[in-house]
Amino acid sequence: MQPAPTDAASEGRRARAAAARLVHRLAGVGPLIGLIALCVLGTLLNRDFATAGNLLNVLTRTSFIGIISVGMTFVIISGGIDLSVGSMAALIAGVMIWTMNTLADAHTLAPLAIVALGMAIALVLGAAFGLAHGLLITRGRIEPFIVTLGTLGIFRSVLTWLADGGALTLQNPLVDLYGPVYYASLFGIPVPVWVFAFTAAGGALILNRTAFGRHVQAIGSNEQVARYAAIRVDRVKCATYVLLGVCVGVATVLYVPRLGSATPTTGLLWELEAIAAVVVGGTALKGGEGRVAGTVVGAVLLSVIANILNLTSIISVYLNAAVQGVAIIAVAFLQRGRR
Repeated sequence: MQPAPTDAASEGRRARAAAARLVHRLAGVGPLIGLIALCVLGTLLNRDFATAGNLLNVLTRTSFIGIISVGMTFVIISGGIDLSVGSMAALIAGVMIWTMNTLADAHTLAPLAIVALGMAIALVLGAAFGLAHGLLITRGRIEPFIVTLGTLGIFRSVLTWLADGGALTLQNPLVDLYGPVYYASLFGIPVPVWVFAFTAAGGALILNRTAFGRHVQAIGSNEQVARYAAIRVDRVKCATYVLLGVCVGVATVLYVPRLGSATPTTGLLWELEAIAAVVVGGTALKGGEGRVAGTVVGAVLLSVIANILNLTSIISVYLNAAVQGVAIIAVAFLQRGRR
């Protein structure tokens, strides 16, 4: 007996839906599969790649961009973008160093209190810059691309003025006291890696288990529908930029003791690396969908690529940014039409 046409049509729909779910799941684990394949390739090309010291070095260097990328994930999922995070980090680092040096010269506070105040300033500045972005975008009705492109130039030029075109360098007594924030380890794992892990875990919890996270995804999927659903779109968007600003502040707190200085080139191209980590991790550039776990994998994957290039000299290390740019374009091409 022939099945009814309606039964055949519904079976076809179910088959297409099952295929779509399978493709979606494969897309979710794609970055992880790519990371594993790269690690195997790196081990085959150079045995030093798989050493504990090198892997910890990769994770430590990933921490700065990884922390920023967690905040960038929320912004991109909500349908926004921030091109200024590298310049923002540079200015925050410069203000931190200038303030700590000024207080040290005044001898009004203990060195430990000065370092703690510098860290607090970094977080407050990051939140303030993020809030300014959010208000300009929501209240000022200016496109995120334009706002953050403008502040990219503002932040870096202010740092250049503050440093008089040179470098702001932290004084030696403060460097010795501040150094463990970057160089110390806990249970054999560097402090920046721990901070990255806690930031990623907190970001994943907020995105997947809170009303705020659901609202971020709803706004990115369809802002107009989100407004009809009584979601406070402007407030949520502002919050995503504030969250990103705080993440930039945290990354800067960890970065300053590494070199102990801030120059006009500090944080150069960090925005490219952060956006690349987010999109390579599977977050849709058009917004509405993304995972913090995927962003973490994307950040580590890009660092592994750079590390393999450094160890093997397959291509010049000066082309690292080109590799990241190609990754962004390739993923955007694959995501075309995706919402």
